[in-house]
Amino acid sequence: MLQEMAPFSYNHTNTQDMWYVLIGIPGLEDSHPWISIPICSMYVLAVIGNSFLIFLIVTERSLHEPMYFFLSMLASADVLLSTATAPKMLAIFWFQSMDISFGSCVSQMFFIHFIFVAESAILLAMAFDRYVAICHPLRYTTILTSSATGKIGIAAVVRSFFICLPFIFLVYRLRYCGRNIIPHSYCEHMGIARLACDSIKVNIIYGLTVALLSTGLDIVFIIMSYTMILCTVFQIPSWAARFKALNTCASHICVILMFYAPAFFSFFAHRFGGKTIPHHIHILVANLYVVVPPMLNPIIYGVKTKQFQDRVMSLFSPISTCC
Repeated sequence: MLQEMAPFSYNHTNTQDMWYVLIGIPGLEDSHPWISIPICSMYVLAVIGNSFLIFLIVTERSLHEPMYFFLSMLASADVLLSTATAPKMLAIFWFQSMDISFGSCVSQMFFIHFIFVAESAILLAMAFDRYVAICHPLRYTTILTSSATGKIGIAAVVRSFFICLPFIFLVYRLRYCGRNIIPHSYCEHMGIARLACDSIKVNIIYGLTVALLSTGLDIVFIIMSYTMILCTVFQIPSWAARFKALNTCASHICVILMFYAPAFFSFFAHRFGGKTIPHHIHILVANLYVVVPPMLNPIIYGVKTKQFQDRVMSLFSPISTCC
């Protein structure tokens, strides 16, 4: 039935005319309308929450610090990631709008991977910020100057762009011979590559290399940063001072766990899960990944950061006074 929905049939590669069919969550098609309700709600909350977070950081002078600059970059990336995926997912769930052109599919693939790698670099930058603040507090302002912070942000974006750019060429070089059903709610690198007639060994190797040498190294450096932070914290004689120092890292640690755990589950399940993990579980986790962390990140930082709480109270106190 799905094959009949495809608008074209191909005997050879012609990427300008190719269309794919995104089927959403395989095996749960009847539940798509119900699944769309929490996904839509989380997407709306993610956009509103992160946009409000960016607004607070931009308008509040006391938040013009390196940590909050990186946090605004993270919030921007969260908005972009959820917006690059959720609208098409909801179109599939609500209107059965499953068709997508090859060019649009590749564009979505690039932005998803680009934003993911950029977010990983931003989390590393935030870990470095916490390392300097706790391990070298007297040198914090001299190390993380406005210029250095801006350069770190630019480096994160540029690195992500050049790492993910080859994905476009890797999928365009392949020949496609008719298969056009993607058992997913959005386009990603291996999902497109697996529809090709050619060998995708290069695609697999490059995908693993990116995961291990970019994102993997980010994780290693984040762990190193927090190892040195813990060593410094436990040398502090006062338990109250220890707790205060660790409390400044709590939000970041929560965000790191939410970002990397489902991402690596999805990555390795797609490549090595085989029959061990049901395919609909893998796709469901991948769908939730692009809306749940973006929704929770502003909540976590809002709850754990006193500056945000004070700013929110100052914004809404005139309203309560008038009422």
